[in-house]
Amino acid sequence: MDRISALRNVEEALATFEAGECSLADLEREVRGVLRTYATDFEGELRAYRAQGDGPVDGLVVLASDATAARDRVRSLVDEPGRFEVAPVE
Repeated sequence: MDRISALRNVEEALATFEAGECSLADLEREVRGVLRTYATDFEGELRAYRAQGDGPVDGLVVLASDATAARDRVRSLVDEPGRFEVAPVE
C-alpha cells in the first residue's frame, strides 16, 4: 500500500465515523489496520520489525534497516522497554 492509498483509506474511515456509521472503537481498529498494512508493505531501504516482550513494547512495529537498528528504535520510543526481541514482519 502506498502513502496515497493509506491516506485515502484513513479519510474514508473518518468519513464513515463522521456519518455515524461506525463507533470510535471501529474507527480506531480500521485506522490501526491501515497503518499496519502501510508499514508492513513499506518499500524502500527500511523494513518493518515487530517487538515482542513485556509491557508497552509488545507488538510495537518500527521501520529500520536491520534488527539492531530496530532494537535501538524501540528503545528510543519506550522509556523503560524491559526485555524484548524484534523480528521482521512477514
